[in-house]
Amino acid sequence: QLVESGGGLVQAGDSLILSCTASGGTFSTYRLGWFRQAPGKEREFVAAVTWSGGLTYYADSMKGRVTISRDNAKNAVYLQMSSLKPEDTGVYYCAASQRLVGYARGSDYDYWGQGTQVTVSS
Repeated sequence: QLVESGGGLVQAGDSLILSCTASGGTFSTYRLGWFRQAPGKEREFVAAVTWSGGLTYYADSMKGRVTISRDNAKNAVYLQMSSLKPEDTGVYYCAASQRLVGYARGSDYDYWGQGTQVTVSS
């Protein structure tokens, strides 16, 4: 089970840290990702991190403004976001994958959280 937290209403230019904690399974072996879905749009990839935390991947639209990290001891993954824009508004989901390849598609992941709302006002 994945549970996200940390969303909320912020102003453009603000920073925010999202957290996702996991229960059950062998968390440290999962690749973890963050996705988001804006109103009326399809879910899109934001960032991913390998099981060891050694490799990270970012969507071009978010590169330079987000950092993904994980703490396997706490069964947690984080998404630090800065310089937020109104177009960053949406529901942010964390996801976990046991697959060997793939990180940017929703179908690459096996487990999903319920999402946390992020709203950026202008």
